[in-house]
Amino acid sequence: MDLGDLITPDAVAVSIKANSKKQVIQELATRAAKETGCDQREIFDTLLQRERLGSTGVGRGVAIPHGKLPSIDKIFCLFARLEQPIDFDTVDDEPVDLLFVLLAPESAGADHLKALARISRLLREPGAVEKLRGTHEASAIYAVLTEPMESSNAA
Repeated sequence: MDLGDLITPDAVAVSIKANSKKQVIQELATRAAKETGCDQREIFDTLLQRERLGSTGVGRGVAIPHGKLPSIDKIFCLFARLEQPIDFDTVDDEPVDLLFVLLAPESAGADHLKALARISRLLREPGAVEKLRGTHEASAIYAVLTEPMESSNAA
């Protein structure tokens, strides 16, 4: 599974302003609603409910808020970089500035997990996180997100 199958150039946002976890989830839900045609409130509630189960902050300043929606027909990814890092209750207690929102149909099953795994593999690629932080144009970030993986486990 390639990120290019899940994300479009319009689903890359840079310089997002937010002061809290709830505020950034609200902003990301609004952007995801525009891209998917799904209800913004449904997306917000789904992402917030998942965060209540445990933070999706995975460390190194990255979070992957995700959830399943009955109103979506394919897996969708949105990437956002914040202007200023915020507290996200991450496993390493580091503030978050890079977020991947992943929304999947309720019937997605293993494909949802494959998409999460694909994002995780990207984050382990040498230099990938630094490129995402150092690139300022949305189109260039999209290119980083969708470039072929260097490691041999890119399947």
